[in-house]
Formats: sequence, C-alpha cells, structure tokens
Amino acid sequence: MRRTLIKAGLGFALATALPAMHGALAADETGATYGSGKNRFSLATGSPGELGLLKLLAEEFARQADAQMVWAKAGTGASLKLLQEKKVDMVMVHAPAQVDKAIKDGWATGKTLIGSNEFYILGPKNDPAGIAKAGSAADAYQRIARAGAAFVSRGDNSGTHQKEMQVWQKATIQPAGAWYIVTRDFMTASLKRANAEKAYFMSDSSTWIMEKGVAPDLTILYKGDKFLINTYHALTAPPGATPGRDTAEKFVAFVASPAGQKIIADYGRDRFGESLYNDEAYARQYDK
Repeated sequence: MRRTLIKAGLGFALATALPAMHGALAADETGATYGSGKNRFSLATGSPGELGLLKLLAEEFARQADAQMVWAKAGTGASLKLLQEKKVDMVMVHAPAQVDKAIKDGWATGKTLIGSNEFYILGPKNDPAGIAKAGSAADAYQRIARAGAAFVSRGDNSGTHQKEMQVWQKATIQPAGAWYIVTRDFMTASLKRANAEKAYFMSDSSTWIMEKGVAPDLTILYKGDKFLINTYHALTAPPGATPGRDTAEKFVAFVASPAGQKIIADYGRDRFGESLYNDEAYARQYDK
C-alpha cells in the first residue's frame, strides 16, 4: 500500500506569536513554523506534522503563495476544539463522523479528502493473546481482553483513540483494569510505552513505517480489516471567522492539487521503500 523536538526558543516564539492571531495556545500545542511569507495562517494536526509530511507541503506552498504556516501540534479531538474556538484557521484530522458534525454545526467548512493510511494492531512477537489468528479487528480485541494481555491506549480523544474505542464497541467490550494502560500522549510516545510494557497497541501505518525502530520488541500481528482504513480530511474555519482563513483555504486547494497529492503519495518512499500515506484517489474508495 502506498503510502521533532522544537528548541525552547522556537517554542517561545510560537507561544508569543500565536495569541496575536487567534488567542493563546498551550505550550504543548505549538509545533513549528514553516515559510516566512506575509500570508500567515495556522493549522492543527498530529501525525502528519510529527512525521514530517506537513513540513514538505507547507514549505512548497509557502514558496508559491508567499505564505507562512504555524503548526499547532494536536490530535484530532484537540485540533477540532482549536478550530471551533477559532484559535486556528484549519485542521487536518481523521475522524469522519466528527468532521461531518462540525460541518453540520456550522463552525467548520470546506471538507476535503486529502489521503489515508491504515491502522495496524501491534503486539509482542510471542502474541500471548493469539490475535494473529483473528478474523477481524473486533475479534483481535476480544482475544486481548479475554487473555488480560497488556494493551496501551492513547486515551486522548485523538482520531486513533476514537477508532480504538469504535473497535472495542464492535467487540462489545468496555476496556478497564490493570491490563489496560492509558498514556494520554501522542503516537510515538505511546508506541514506546507499548514496547516497554510488551503490550498490544494500535498504531497508524505511517508512524509504524517511520518509527518502528523505537519498538523493537513489537511486530504487526493484525491488519487488513477495512474498518481500520484511516481517511484524512482538511477543514477550514468559515469565511471571516479567523485572520488566516483565506490563505488556509488556498493551502487546502494546494494539498488537493496534483502537486500536493504527489508529495503525499511519494512521501517516505525514498527512505523506507514505501510511502507513508496514500493519496486521495486511493482513499476515496474508503471515504464513507
């Protein structure tokens, strides 16, 4: 399938610059600034920023549009909250139901499918719960719960956490107990925790391709359920709602263009032999 620690000075610069635009963001919501143009806008997202895809897209757009992007590092739930509170101009998220609700409720607009990846269920190589034999993601989760095997959850209302909870729901299980470990942290940090605990964990494929070196004791034990396909959409604030909204809309158009889609479809192939993300054309078949 096709597919950063910010220095204290940069963190301070972002924390002081952002309030002038959209109100204060918490320190852990500042990610990076790309470009130096006069057309400034802000975007909230998680893994596409963490894994470097956003940097490539933003820098190419900045050259073309005399723009500057401020990235707010946040998972899907937090990103949507920032957009609703008018603290950012746009988001890239992977929670289709929440995206549709935001559009319906009127505080977001311009829903645009931009690509996809998928979720893998990882675990220790000896697979104590036997999920490699599972017939579905829900079956895998039932096996984990039945065995009381350690499972790491992000627990942060991110798109990954929301998908995880949907799988538990399909499995008719409410996860709880000592075996269920909640990190309330980002993907890579949670992957490291799962490795340390020799636990099962649901990772997006992009993070696994790039970061699997931090989890040498884990391996992919289950994948392939269509329910685990993970589509990404861009959303902007409504017209006039935020200062950089119009530039953000132009950025969405760039990401959806052939040039932007080529960046997405090719990202990571030179380093890993496969792309970290699929383009919109591939994702469309799973965009329900």
